[in-house]
Amino acid sequence: MSSSGPIDLLSGDAPAIQPAGDEEYSAPPSRGSPPRSSAPYVAMEIAGARLASPGMPDQFQNEYKNGDDDDNKSVDMSSVLTADGIHDVPGFCVVCLVILIGDMSRGAMFPSMWPLVEKLGGDRVTLGYAVAAFSFGRILVNPVFGSWSHTWGYTNTLLLSTSLLLFGTFCYSQVLNVGRPEFLIVAQTMLGVGSGTLGVTRAFVADVTAKRSRTTYMAWVTAVQYGGFTVTPFVGAFFNKVLGEDTDVHWGLFRFNMYTAPAYFMAVVIAFVIAMLLAFFQDRQRISTVKEQPKRKSQRRAYIDDVANSFPSWLCGLCVYDACILGCMLLNVSTKGSIASFETLGISFAESHFQMASSRAGTIVASSGLVGVCALLSFGYLTQWFSDVQLIKGGMAIMATGIVSLAFLSEDSAENNNDDNPTWRYVSAIFLIYGIGYPVGHTAVIGLFSKVVGRRPQGALMGWFASAGSLARILFPVLSGYIAHYSDMSTLFILLTCVLTISIIFVFMSRETLTLLSS
Repeated sequence: MSSSGPIDLLSGDAPAIQPAGDEEYSAPPSRGSPPRSSAPYVAMEIAGARLASPGMPDQFQNEYKNGDDDDNKSVDMSSVLTADGIHDVPGFCVVCLVILIGDMSRGAMFPSMWPLVEKLGGDRVTLGYAVAAFSFGRILVNPVFGSWSHTWGYTNTLLLSTSLLLFGTFCYSQVLNVGRPEFLIVAQTMLGVGSGTLGVTRAFVADVTAKRSRTTYMAWVTAVQYGGFTVTPFVGAFFNKVLGEDTDVHWGLFRFNMYTAPAYFMAVVIAFVIAMLLAFFQDRQRISTVKEQPKRKSQRRAYIDDVANSFPSWLCGLCVYDACILGCMLLNVSTKGSIASFETLGISFAESHFQMASSRAGTIVASSGLVGVCALLSFGYLTQWFSDVQLIKGGMAIMATGIVSLAFLSEDSAENNNDDNPTWRYVSAIFLIYGIGYPVGHTAVIGLFSKVVGRRPQGALMGWFASAGSLARILFPVLSGYIAHYSDMSTLFILLTCVLTISIIFVFMSRETLTLLSS
């Protein structure tokens, strides 16, 4: 046997012994390594031609391209039939509706959120807490709902969550009647609890799609989610424009104005989705694609598993697989947190620096979000030319460019009523962030994470992945509110650019290991 070189950043002391001939691959454990887990890393495999992984020794490349793997010899016919399609199309469509209403409950309220906080007597710090409350609700239930999808089933879990979401819209419609910003935070939390199904819905998509096509289908559902909170501000902007500040109809608990109209609109949409769940969604059991445990691993699979389960000394007891899982979650935090800062302060920033009405700023965000949805729907073409790692780096770089372009603007434009900050700068920055950077980079992170997880139960891990994003949507809006209130917006944008730059450096340095484990 001959030793190959180290596997880039995460290889550390990992054994990288290259087998010769047809002998089995059996690498000795590293000195001082902790005992391996009883549940080793196993990746999903589907028969068929594949692209070679840059982190793999040369003699495994032909085997990998031709799909010559013992694991592939016992693939169930259901996997073959769905190798390039969706196993449950009606269920997939209903799940897309559930994803849509989850983020519509945030997007439809976006244009009127800042005016509502002002009407209740709050400031930008209050706005940060109100936006963060939505994600706080999600982080409370994402792992729980993900686990329940395996024990209770998808149907019961989704029916419970949508019912809670319907109750959350009622709470939101009563915020003005209560007249306290604290109740707005409570209502936002309840909306977040009801929409905390990202782990469930992504696990369902992973169950009904093949691994080699999963990034494309994850892009589709992400397009639905992204459209929910970036395109549906059209709804809130419409109500702001038509109803204005003067319209306010009272009838008992019912109060109809520009602040409550989005909540009533969402209640109607959620009721429709519940009806679709009851009529067309059928629960399904997890399909086992391997009929019997293979007696001998192929050299390629043994090599990947050994790298994944190795314990580099500098990772402080983490194996390479766990480090990649943690790294993907941190990338999720980076992208979600950056977009959450704009979700929090986008309208306020447009008003203070560009003298825009909330309805106009909401329309600009929604238009850029629509472009982002189109980019996600064409994700299948992007994956033919670029890998997940390349898409992550490119998306984050474009996002950072859009953010830093807003870092050095005149702070006194609104006070002096001048045009120091032309509107095209705001439009171009929002386009780079919402139209290209975030949808491409974040979706590639989701696809990469799902591939690295492989055959392990996706519900719980996807739930924790979604909770990491929700945690970012809690911390970043609150911190953004404090920074904007006590410092200035330029400081905030520079900090966000630094976060994204560090993320890009991490992906670049660990690109080979991430590609290997996701292969």
